[in-house]
Amino acid sequence: MNMFRSLFLMAAVCASCATLAADPSPRPIDIHWNQGAADCSKTPQPPLQVFQYDAQTYILRESPCATFEAPFMYVLVGTDKALMIDTGDVADPTLMPLAKTVMGLLPNKGMSKLPLIVVHTHGHLDHRQGDGQFQSLPNVQVVATDLAHVKQYFGFNDWPNGVDHIDLGNRIVDVIPTPGHYPSHVSYYDRNTALFFSGDFFMPARLIIDNTDEDIASAKRVADFVKDKPVAYVLGGHIELDANGNTFDFGSTYHPNEHVLQLTKQDLMSLPAIVSQFNGFYNQRGMYVMLNQYRVLAAELTLVLLIVAGVVALIWRWVRNRRRRAKAMGV
Repeated sequence: MNMFRSLFLMAAVCASCATLAADPSPRPIDIHWNQGAADCSKTPQPPLQVFQYDAQTYILRESPCATFEAPFMYVLVGTDKALMIDTGDVADPTLMPLAKTVMGLLPNKGMSKLPLIVVHTHGHLDHRQGDGQFQSLPNVQVVATDLAHVKQYFGFNDWPNGVDHIDLGNRIVDVIPTPGHYPSHVSYYDRNTALFFSGDFFMPARLIIDNTDEDIASAKRVADFVKDKPVAYVLGGHIELDANGNTFDFGSTYHPNEHVLQLTKQDLMSLPAIVSQFNGFYNQRGMYVMLNQYRVLAAELTLVLLIVAGVVALIWRWVRNRRRRAKAMGV
């Protein structure tokens, strides 16, 4: 009888430990992110902020004064491995001590640091410029961002369908294809914390949609994935809005009264309806500004060319009229 009681108590303790290790309830993200400065040369800023969400989860952000992109990065620690999502927009370790900071967050495993896998949400430079700081480090693997490598590493045989998994040791992270912003874009769902890492696919910022059909399909895929799962927060790659939902000027190094980083499960569930209203060029639904950057750039370039052509035409007309008047006067 005592043996059965002991086994029962051990099982209860193990269940309790498992609950503590995988608690999906939201924790407060009570940090004031560095707002940068209107003139960074006159207001020195620390290049990197680190927020400890829980004992094994970290949110990092590069200062708007270090790069106007001010991207977010994430570190998830398991018992066997750690995972880093994105490496930011600054390559130089003397300007951005990213690798030094991240390796300092990792626990030891034997005589060395816990092995680290560096992955990305997508391949835009502001999310992978820091890769070089990690590539020569021992026990660190950096996964390339092109579609071929993403499909091969995660084992996607029917891209963009299916969900892959990364096992960090007592911590499973799901990998969900979310192309539309970028051909090889993926999002991550951490089962332990119920955090959904959406990169530039969904965030309190401009939603740049390069392929509308793919983006709508990704939004539907994600909504279907999370509908029966807890989602503590949706954490994206940038903040480009103030607390009132107004966009900061592109390239701004100053983000006063910034919108919070975290979005909700309901926000994510509403995404299919939002992106389904995208006109393929530029429009806004609620606080979300959606644009196709290539079409907007092409329209801006066309406008510039028309203005230049108009100025050239005016100059030519002025020169021609001047010559005519000079000829009429016999000069």
